[in-house]
This record gives sequence, structure tokens and C-alpha cells, in this order.
Amino acid sequence: MEKDVLLIQLGLRIRELRKMKNITQEQLAHAIGKNQQSIQRLEAGKINPSFFYLQEIAKGLGVSIHQILENF
Repeated sequence: MEKDVLLIQLGLRIRELRKMKNITQEQLAHAIGKNQQSIQRLEAGKINPSFFYLQEIAKGLGVSIHQILENF
């Protein structure tokens, strides 16, 4: 798969998990020390997050990295 497609799918998966937890982008951003625009760009597939950023996202969502990446 193309990199852009994978980043969009990753962003959609993060958005899906966030909505399942009833957390806003702003709440997630605050929980991990980022700004809402960073979460918005991540969910839109516009950035390629590092492993450590994914680890922060997983912690903020209360899930494992495996749960974020399980369908890849």
C-alpha cells in the first residue's frame, strides 16, 4: 500500500478509537501534552507519527499500540 493510504487508515483508526471512548480531539491532545491541531492532522493522515507519539496516543486513549495497529 502507498504510504499516504496507510497514514489515512491509521488516522481513521485513531479517530474511531477516540470516538468509541467518547474523547474529543482537544481532550486527547491535553492528555498527552499536544495541541488539538496535532490530533486533527494525525487523524487526517497528514503526519507520520513516530513510535513514541503512537505510544502517547495509545496511553491517552487507554488502549495498546497493538489495538491501534491490529488491522494493518
